[in-house]
Amino acid sequence: MSDGLKHGVFRTPESAQRLTVYIGEGDKWQGKPLYEAVVLKARELHLAGATVMRGPMGFGADSRIHTAKILRLSEDLPMVIEIVDSPEKIAELVLHLEQMVKGGLVTIENVGVLIYSPSGKAP
Repeated sequence: MSDGLKHGVFRTPESAQRLTVYIGEGDKWQGKPLYEAVVLKARELHLAGATVMRGPMGFGADSRIHTAKILRLSEDLPMVIEIVDSPEKIAELVLHLEQMVKGGLVTIENVGVLIYSPSGKAP
């Protein structure tokens, strides 16, 4: 494209938003893990990218501790999904998250994107 933008790639530096979803590993959406469903929905909507992180310990609104200690391997561990994109693309995903996330926490923060390029490619 003439302005240097590619599908899903930011010009940098650029203002954006970071959407963070805090859920449990055992949370489901239509029979699949919720974290997987969120990432697949973000990809379907052509967001810039998503990262899922599994936490070794945490607690949420119910104050129940979730941990990966050796005797509690079957516990519902915390999962964090981070997605950075334009406010418009984040808003589009949020419409879906309102149906998908039944328990957990979803936050949005304004961020600045300094570098964004495909793996191994110079920005």
